[in-house]
Amino acid sequence: MDVSLLLPLIGIPVVVLGFALRFNPLLVVTTAGLATGLASGMSLVALLETFGEKFLNSRQLATFILILPVIGLLEQYGLKERAQSWIASIRKATSARILMLYFVLRQGTAMLGLLSLGGHAQTVRPLIAPMAEGAAVHRHGDLPKPIRDKIRAHAAACDNVAVFFGEDVFLAFGAVLLMSAFLQENGITEIEPLYIGLWGIPTALCALLIHMGRLLMLDASIGRDLAAWQARTPDQAVLERA
Repeated sequence: MDVSLLLPLIGIPVVVLGFALRFNPLLVVTTAGLATGLASGMSLVALLETFGEKFLNSRQLATFILILPVIGLLEQYGLKERAQSWIASIRKATSARILMLYFVLRQGTAMLGLLSLGGHAQTVRPLIAPMAEGAAVHRHGDLPKPIRDKIRAHAAACDNVAVFFGEDVFLAFGAVLLMSAFLQENGITEIEPLYIGLWGIPTALCALLIHMGRLLMLDASIGRDLAAWQARTPDQAVLERA
């Protein structure tokens, strides 16, 4: 086998090694891209032009860069605290109910192709996670860090799962068009994006039902975790701090 044919794959071990050593993800991905391009025979000028072109063509990345400072400014002026206090004023609000509502809205908008209406940076971190935490604090009192982290993880999972299974229903989504093009290139011409989107609906509904079941157990698990945390012995508390 010609070893030169494997050189363009050098980016894979670069990514694996960089993440294993916990280097900056942006630095790791950029280095892997440069290594792959140079190994493929691209000149440095052409490689930098490609990086710049892809950066300018990525509207989502540009939107993310513009949104990030705005979210930081809102957080500095008490966005999270206001969200928590507002949720605390709603008696029937619980962490699970808030996340279930967000899941339904997020998946529904993803099915329509409106992916930018939510997200970790602009919605989950400054709004959804604090609201879910505020509901739990209102019902159980002050929460330790492990339980808060658990609620935040569920909030992040809601966004991930809802978008992942919802966007496949949208006909103009890149993955749907890619699957349709791949099938047509291999002689399967009767499969249109419409059929792929329609067959994505049962999967999205299954994801919705399964995740609703997981969230229904969240409120009870918060109470159990809090009781176990309060019943821990002094030796266990010392081990946790260590």
